[in-house]
Amino acid sequence: MLKNSILYTLIMNDKVGRYILAALLALAILVPILNIVMPEDSFLHVPTYTVSLLGKYLCYALLALALDLVWGYCGILSLGHGAFFALGGYAMGMYLMRQIGDRGVYGNAELPDFMVFLNWDSLPWYWLGFDSFTFAMIMVIVVPGLLAFVFGWLAFRSRVTGVYLSIITQALTFALMQAFFLNDFGFGGNNGLTDFKEILGFDIQSDGTRLTLFVLSAVSVILAYLACRFITTSKFGRVLVSIRDAESRTRFLGYRVEHYKLLVFIFSAMLAGIAGALFVPQVGIINPGEFSPINSIEIVIWVALGGRGTLYGAVIGALVVNYAKTYFTGAFPEIWLFMLGGLFVISTTYLPRGIVGVAESLMGKRKARSTHGSDDSPDQSDADNDKNIGEVKS
Repeated sequence: MLKNSILYTLIMNDKVGRYILAALLALAILVPILNIVMPEDSFLHVPTYTVSLLGKYLCYALLALALDLVWGYCGILSLGHGAFFALGGYAMGMYLMRQIGDRGVYGNAELPDFMVFLNWDSLPWYWLGFDSFTFAMIMVIVVPGLLAFVFGWLAFRSRVTGVYLSIITQALTFALMQAFFLNDFGFGGNNGLTDFKEILGFDIQSDGTRLTLFVLSAVSVILAYLACRFITTSKFGRVLVSIRDAESRTRFLGYRVEHYKLLVFIFSAMLAGIAGALFVPQVGIINPGEFSPINSIEIVIWVALGGRGTLYGAVIGALVVNYAKTYFTGAFPEIWLFMLGGLFVISTTYLPRGIVGVAESLMGKRKARSTHGSDDSPDQSDADNDKNIGEVKS
């Protein structure tokens, strides 16, 4: 029964993916145990700060998966996925702001502090409903998906492709950043949304809540990976690859290319929105800076460095680059941006298939070397036998 299941087929036919999923599952189990069970002075203890940091990395891994799905398999180089990530984060932030109630600085049970400071009399209509967790989670998916639908419908029907599409996506996220910076827009302006108190009645700063969010992030990456893997190995996924490699020929064969691109673009935007929603309660803030075009470019670097078009490469790239960013921004803050640019140049010039491509190449050479060695050994053995036979005959 299990061997005939789709899940079993997806996992067993993806060797590297199995290792990645196993590592994520182990991380989701071991990190909470080491945080709770091990004493704080133990070498094996994982501090709560590290738990939140790892949870942030996993949110980035989910975001990288979303981009790799559209770029690696459909050829859509989006430089605006940071916008979908930020919109999901703002939807979660609006829910968290509504949970503060009268515990804010101004003690207003209905209005967030920044609205009271700006002399707002009532909540804007687009804030209504965000006191409900269910409604907020629906908006986490719907808002990025709706924006992706409108943008994708206009762009793909007009057959905008290549660098032109990339520029338009970057312009989209820049326009949103400028809009969210405005105080009158109703999202906290430059300061954004912060000072969160609780989520579903639980203290957002407590160790238990931090661990729960971390586990949810790990599980979300696992489920998203399986969903993306299912898409890319299906007939739908084969059409996406065909569009990536030869869009005109695919259209000539009768496929509605714009429909395929639109569907995968919407799904990718929804994944990015979920990543943003998980990100916000773990870092404690969401502001217009998340819309910055440089953030979207960083996502491209994660995927390119890890290995475009592999899914697991996107996860590896996101984790490696963001760990490096955490270390080097502390050790060498003045040169980190130059190092990030250097990573992009190196990955595009010398590592076109990313870290995963280099690893596969080395493993292939090692396997070929071992195979060549095993092929030589029978020949050598035969030569020795002939020599022995000649000596006997003489």
